[in-house]
Amino acid sequence: MARGNLKTMPKRAKRETIGRTGLEAVSTQDIYREIIRRYDADPTRDGLERTPERMEKAIEFLTRGYREDPSAILQAAMFDVAYDEMVIVKDIEMYSLCEHHMLPFFGKVHIAYIPDGKVIGLSKMPRLVEVFARRLQVQERLTRQIAEAIQEAIHPQGVGVVVEARHLCMMMRGVEKQNSSTVTSAMLGVFQKQNTRTEFLSLIRERAASAI
Repeated sequence: MARGNLKTMPKRAKRETIGRTGLEAVSTQDIYREIIRRYDADPTRDGLERTPERMEKAIEFLTRGYREDPSAILQAAMFDVAYDEMVIVKDIEMYSLCEHHMLPFFGKVHIAYIPDGKVIGLSKMPRLVEVFARRLQVQERLTRQIAEAIQEAIHPQGVGVVVEARHLCMMMRGVEKQNSSTVTSAMLGVFQKQNTRTEFLSLIRERAASAI
């Protein structure tokens, strides 16, 4: 089917046509091997001999979030606690891949929620970030997914998530701006109120004088 005819196709059929590349039977390593062959003058040298194998392992690791269930992770560590003040886990390291260029973006995630009878084990917050970060992502969606997963798991009074990140698609290509950063937020429930939002933002900006 001619490429131009795709514009007139129903959305579902268009997705299915674009989704099939004809390379389904070709191994991931052979696809990477062909990419290397197209761009390197000597793809057979020692340093590149096992690169397709390493690249396959790397992309499996960097996208392992597709094979993990965020709900199951949170459900494994939920506790009944009579506490209704803000819980914050901040400065969670985050590494992800931009879905537009498949280049890394990285930074920190700050998460807060106000419980309504249940709390989540603190170690599950970084795990939750990993599940969504280890996918092909955009920062805006990543921020929202983290907040909504917590909201759906324990139905707190509210959830706030802030992500601060640097994008290599802006730093090493395109506009090549080295000092720019992107900040996104998702505020659900009581965090949409100005006073709660302000308290959260002020607390994540505080930096202790010495390490805890």
